[in-house]
Amino acid sequence: MIRAIVRAFEDHPATVGESYWEHFGVASRYGFLLSKAAGAAFVHAILPFLCERTASDTIIQLHGEMTARRNHPAENPTNAQPV
Repeated sequence: MIRAIVRAFEDHPATVGESYWEHFGVASRYGFLLSKAAGAAFVHAILPFLCERTASDTIIQLHGEMTARRNHPAENPTNAQPV
């Protein structure tokens, strides 16, 4: 049972060539940046002259990072989907 619990935390990070803590850091960063982008989108909805490109620029940046991680076998030996 303990092994099953450990595997639940290790299996997915291993598919993207990371330890649990490495994956935690990457996924947390993505979550933080997406939350910031969401906040900017709400500000922009109310005040359209503010944060005109913040959300879209963040999404474009993250898409590029995720795509690059997916396409580098050394960082992602299984070529699986990132995060």
